[in-house]
Amino acid sequence: MRPALGPGDGLVTVRGGTPRRGQLRVFRDPRRSSRWLVKRVGDVYSSERGAIFEARSDNPRAPGAADSHEFGWVSAAGSYRVIWRVRRAKFRR
Repeated sequence: MRPALGPGDGLVTVRGGTPRRGQLRVFRDPRRSSRWLVKRVGDVYSSERGAIFEARSDNPRAPGAADSHEFGWVSAAGSYRVIWRVRRAKFRR
């Protein structure tokens, strides 16, 4: 599977909601809160205290790729669900 997003693509997101397998979610990097990550949802675990999800990379072999294999499961609280992707315009010369 190739990555769903390319350089320069824009996203429209909605905060909250229960993560579902296969969704794209935006959330703060658990290791560096100044950076945001966009990842695909793997497994989801829900309880009375909320939901957590496994964040998976579409391209795990890419340089610098990080996902739940490195930083663990992610809280759904404070994450955003991607509802629309805007492709970067390709200009012709």
